[in-house]
Amino acid sequence: MIIKDVSWIRSSTGKLCPKLKKYALEWYRPTRLTPCFLQKIERSFKLRWRKIPVIVQMDDPKISSFTNKELCSLTGCRVKKRLSAIRSFSTEVNEKSLKDLVKNKNVKKIWYDSEVRAILDMASPTVRAPRLWERGLTGKEIVVAVLDTGIYNHPDLSGRISGFKDFVHDRKKAYDDNGHGTHVAGCIAANGSESGGKYKGSAPEANLIGVKVLNKAGSGSMSTVIEGVLWCMEHKELLNIKIINLSLGSEAYQSYREDPLCEAVQQAWLSGIVVCAAAGNSGPEKGTINSPGIAPLIITVGASNDRNIPNPANNSVAGFSSRGPTIDGLEKPDVLAPGVELVSLRSRKSLIDKTNKNARVDNWYFSLSGTSMATPVFAGVAAQLLQADSSYSPDQVKNMLTTSATKIPGVDNNSQGGGIANAHKAAGM
Repeated sequence: MIIKDVSWIRSSTGKLCPKLKKYALEWYRPTRLTPCFLQKIERSFKLRWRKIPVIVQMDDPKISSFTNKELCSLTGCRVKKRLSAIRSFSTEVNEKSLKDLVKNKNVKKIWYDSEVRAILDMASPTVRAPRLWERGLTGKEIVVAVLDTGIYNHPDLSGRISGFKDFVHDRKKAYDDNGHGTHVAGCIAANGSESGGKYKGSAPEANLIGVKVLNKAGSGSMSTVIEGVLWCMEHKELLNIKIINLSLGSEAYQSYREDPLCEAVQQAWLSGIVVCAAAGNSGPEKGTINSPGIAPLIITVGASNDRNIPNPANNSVAGFSSRGPTIDGLEKPDVLAPGVELVSLRSRKSLIDKTNKNARVDNWYFSLSGTSMATPVFAGVAAQLLQADSSYSPDQVKNMLTTSATKIPGVDNNSQGGGIANAHKAAGM
C-alpha cells in the first residue's frame, strides 16, 4: 500500500465514518498470497470492480439545493433507496465514485451500509401484565409495527395482523421465512388460543403491522431498516401506528450523533411513536449496547432471567444481555424484561423452525432467548399503557415505565437501567 494513494481516505475524516475508511483501505491492500508481479493488476481490478454499500447524506437543504439525482449523475452512482427524511440515499461505490462523493461540497457524510441482524410462559406474569388484563388493558386497538423478518399468519394472531410491508421481496401477504419476527410478534400479542391461554404475549389483543426488513437468514442492511422506520413514520396516521419494535441491531462503532439509524429512530420518536429497541446480546461485557439502542431518546431493553418464577425479586440480568455505557458514555439499557427461554409463536417451515427442531413446544410454539425477546415483551406493556390513555407521549410512556420498574438489588444501572418493567405499577394500579 502506497501512502500517497490512500492519503485521500486518511484526510477525509469529517466525511467518511471509521468503518467505511477501513473497507476503503482494503481496496489498496494486496491479498496475502498474491505474487508481487500480479499485485498491480489485482489492485486495479479491486479499485474498479469491488463495490462497497454506503449511505450518503446530503447537506442541509437550507444550505444547498443540490439533488440526489444531480449528485449521482456527477459521480456515476445509482440510487438504491431514497431516505429523504434524513436527507440521504443508499448506493454502491467503487474507488472513483467514493472519491468524487468525498470531494463534492454538497455531501455532508458517508457511512458504510452496515449489516443489521435479528438479535413466554413466564414473561407476561413477571412484568405484571396479567394484572392489567383483569382491568381490560390488553393492548386492544393499539398498533405495534414489528420491523423484523416478517410475521407468519399464526392462529394466535388471527385477524390482528392489520398490515404488512415487505422491503425484501415486495410480497403483499404476510409471511416469515426466518421465524424470528413471528416469535417477536407473539411476545407482544399472542392470545394463547392454541395453548389454552398458557402462552400469551403481554398485549394479547394488540394489532400488528409486519414490516419485513430482514431476509430469510435474519440479516439486512442498515438502509433497509431505516427505510422501514421512515415508512412507519409516513403511515403513522393512516395505520394508527403507536409503537415500533426493533428486535435487531448492529455493533455501535460511532456516536449516535453520527449514526443514520439512530437519527431515523429518534425522528420517529419525535413524531409521536414509541420506539423500543433491543440492547443486544453481547454481555456481560461493558460498553456493548447495539445501534440503534445507543440512541438516547428511545427505550432500550435488556433481558432478565426470570428462572421460571414470576416474581421480579428472584430475577437476575441475563448473562448475554448487553451492558452500558454506550459509546457516548450514556447509561443504557433503560429497562429490563424477561428474555431467557421464552415460549412464543412458531413460524412453520421457516429457517429456524427447520434448523432448531428441539426448540419446538407443542405444535404451535417455539422457545428462544435474547434481548430480541425481551424487547417485544416490553413493547406489549407499552401498548397496555397507551390503551389506558392514548394521549401519552413517548417521553411520558418511557418515564412511567422506567421509574416504576423493579430494581434488582446490587446491580448497577448500566446492567439493568430502571429495573424490570412493572406494568401494574406503571399504570398506577
